[in-house]
Amino acid sequence: MSNVDTAWLRMDSDGNLMMIVSVLMFDKPMDMRRFRHILATRLLTYSRFRSHVRYDMTGSAWWQEQEVDMDYHVVHLGLASDGGSNKAALEQMVGALSATPLDASQPLWQIHMVDNCVGEDGKVRQAMVIRIHHCIADGMALVGVLLSMFDRTPDAPDSEPLDEVPQLDTENPWLPFLQPVTKATISAINVSTSIWTRYMWMLADSDKMLARLAKMGGIAGQLTLDAIKLSAMTCDSRTRLKGRPAGRKHVAWSEPLPLEEIKAIGKALDCSVNDVLMASVAGAIGAYLRSKGDYVPPGTDLRAMVPVNLRKAGEEKNLGNAFGLVPLVLPVGIEDPMARLEEVRRRMGELKGGYQALVAMAILGVLGATPKQMQNEIQNYFARKATAVMSNVPGPQTPLYLAGSQLDQIMFWVPQSGDIGVGVSILSYNGGVQFGLVVDDAIAHDPHDIIQRFQPEFEKVVLLTLMSEWAA
Repeated sequence: MSNVDTAWLRMDSDGNLMMIVSVLMFDKPMDMRRFRHILATRLLTYSRFRSHVRYDMTGSAWWQEQEVDMDYHVVHLGLASDGGSNKAALEQMVGALSATPLDASQPLWQIHMVDNCVGEDGKVRQAMVIRIHHCIADGMALVGVLLSMFDRTPDAPDSEPLDEVPQLDTENPWLPFLQPVTKATISAINVSTSIWTRYMWMLADSDKMLARLAKMGGIAGQLTLDAIKLSAMTCDSRTRLKGRPAGRKHVAWSEPLPLEEIKAIGKALDCSVNDVLMASVAGAIGAYLRSKGDYVPPGTDLRAMVPVNLRKAGEEKNLGNAFGLVPLVLPVGIEDPMARLEEVRRRMGELKGGYQALVAMAILGVLGATPKQMQNEIQNYFARKATAVMSNVPGPQTPLYLAGSQLDQIMFWVPQSGDIGVGVSILSYNGGVQFGLVVDDAIAHDPHDIIQRFQPEFEKVVLLTLMSEWAA
């Protein structure tokens, strides 16, 4: 197991389990024997889904294949309903599963198939709740894995795995961060991660740091400068969303927003879809804090650590972890929607062209090679600098099918590490965009109080945009 994957394996704590959790909603129940056959012929072709983790006396980990017990990995159950929506019961179940460890003697994944899920629209669906440990792969790789299980038509045969994965949205919101990254650059960083990182810390403490950076120039200078910025981040603004997680989770997700409408607003305001979404998240969090009676001055910021994919296109099938983290500072103190959107756009622009994601990936490599106690100390140091982990994944924009059932909605949550207790996810699929939220019970009890504010914040931008065009 690589050092980076080992780091994720060892990050489990009482407050946070390192599982990626996804909820997929289907228009009708599947034939379970057909579904298990698809798992066997498509998912289990990846050896990590057939392997459990073994350790040696030094604490190093490796994968060992074993016979897969499908009765453990696939659990079939149903929800009670009085005829109305039971979405709250499903969210409660997902929250409980998010805080339940996977069996370490088994391959580190499990699927719960949940029948009779009645949505807020009154439609009865089947839910698939997937839990996968982060040491198997990161979110972008797992999206590729999951998509490889699907078909493009409801009557496709189940016997053969797909040759190619359905493509993600080409308007990847994080693509600008990856433009200067080359495979050679990543390889050079990974060759001597521990020595390189110690060198960066030495530079950070040196009075001659700036002069040395000027001499280094180019990629090396930018890498070192970004490493210093990452390690010297100030602590986040102190809000009620900062706190030590206790290990009990609550989840919530929104109904889909129309992606075309978000794109139209972005075009009208000369900003990206990602700018609009991030500004809506900042506005929702700020509104939530003010609704609790908290004083939120204009300069209040909330730092979210955003995973950034470092794979090249077409490498999604390569499992493991190949991503870095970019610290995105959300201006939650700015109440004016347009001013907040402009500030988000400015901050996003400042991040482009940097190498902080590569630096973060290198640090994860170092963590996996250090004693666990030291890993925890470094991990908690960075966790204190942020309030949330936020993921934004562009999914396919055409409907997908599994065992003849159409995928209606998809949500997911990446794990939070250290003392971070808030996770925000944004995923687009088939013309819609959904927000998801997971919060620890020690920080907030009702994530709906936050999630329900995302759409109104976006609608404020829509209204102001229409008003400005009408006035013009």
